[in-house]
Amino acid sequence: MAIIGGFVLTALVAIVVLSILGRELNAILHNDLFQNHAKGFADWALGIQLPGIWGPIKLGPFNGDYELVEAGIAFSIFSFLPLAQITGAHASVDIFTSWLPERADRVLTTVIEIVFAIVLVIIALQLWEGTQDKFNRGQTTFLLQVPIWWGYAASLLGAVMAAVVAIYLALARIAELLLGRRIAPVGEGAEH
Repeated sequence: MAIIGGFVLTALVAIVVLSILGRELNAILHNDLFQNHAKGFADWALGIQLPGIWGPIKLGPFNGDYELVEAGIAFSIFSFLPLAQITGAHASVDIFTSWLPERADRVLTTVIEIVFAIVLVIIALQLWEGTQDKFNRGQTTFLLQVPIWWGYAASLLGAVMAAVVAIYLALARIAELLLGRRIAPVGEGAEH
């Protein structure tokens, strides 16, 4: 999931960069000073059309870049959650817990894993409801007319994977408390 999320995030960065470059080049070529000195070149450059998925691409901002970035960032975030959960890469502050004895720290870690599991299951369920709602309403994005539920469904995949990982870790931490030995991996920042 994280690798796929990384590829999507890289593609989104490329889209944003191309959109900004296109917007700025378009503005430069439409500038009165440039139009007066190099009108022929400006007209030629502004008239170039490249084949694209949704029609010809003209020099200017990337059509629907905000819509793509919105859905893609949501997918990327949810794609990174399972890896962050299994490796314990979430931000943590242990100023008040570093002095706890090992048993108390394990109990606290177990409680935190259970809370994470509950929250991630709730998020996955809410994304499921949102996906169904967007699908049933047939809503599409404004510019690209892409069904909105596609972005929700892609994010749902990452949310479900994160919830599964969180449930596994919560159950593993409970078993560790009962058995007194390590079962699941502990994040790099943990003191165990």
